Amino acid sequence: MFIFNSSIGKKFIQAVSGAFLVIFLLLHATINFFSVIDSFAGKYGIAAADEALFSKGDGLFKLGCDFMSTPVISIMVPILALGFAIHILYGIWLTVKNIIARGGYKRYEVSSKAATDSWSAKNMLVLGIVVLGFICFHLTHFWAKMQLPEMFGIGEFENNPYLLLNFTFGKWWLLLLYLVWFGALFLHLTHGFWSMFQTVGWNGQTWFKRVKVIGIIVAAIIVLMFATTAVNAFLQANGII
Repeated sequence: MFIFNSSIGKKFIQAVSGAFLVIFLLLHATINFFSVIDSFAGKYGIAAADEALFSKGDGLFKLGCDFMSTPVISIMVPILALGFAIHILYGIWLTVKNIIARGGYKRYEVSSKAATDSWSAKNMLVLGIVVLGFICFHLTHFWAKMQLPEMFGIGEFENNPYLLLNFTFGKWWLLLLYLVWFGALFLHLTHGFWSMFQTVGWNGQTWFKRVKVIGIIVAAIIVLMFATTAVNAFLQANGII
């Protein structure tokens, strides 16, 4: 099929899978940010030290985690994994093809020179590898410790998402690593967002500038929610707030 065999088709698949992942990141970051809201509302589970409060699911973050554990969302997990795999594989394919064609490390051609001048535009493969590596690192901290035990009904973090947040982000060095990762994610998203729209034809100078600004705003919202969640958990875990 044309969409799978041609360069344009592969770029289109890359753009669509990227849009799917941006939506997931917005949802994921929002649910995580609920823990910050819980802190200000006095419903952060650890601070309350009340298991009954957990069981009732009074906090927004707990409710969000419960929602993510519903059968419908669980079915979406392999679809999400497939989306990540497609985005990664096609991204690598496009970059390697571009390197071979141009005889050097550059991103595939874009119509605006200003776009290619940015560091993130020239290093999307490097940023992608950093983001991918830390996703695997992240899964060992959260998915493996909460989602897997939940499937089998075991584990100390199964019904206690606040405890898992504190356990992970309570370590200053882990918090620092995550903050660096969030920075790489921001750079990857800001370039990927406008590149996604450019692939589907929104590459006029007027729209290009607007899409770049929107991309920066969306990336900033996602990363700030993730970063605020991590810093808040660190402060909670160490009794600072």
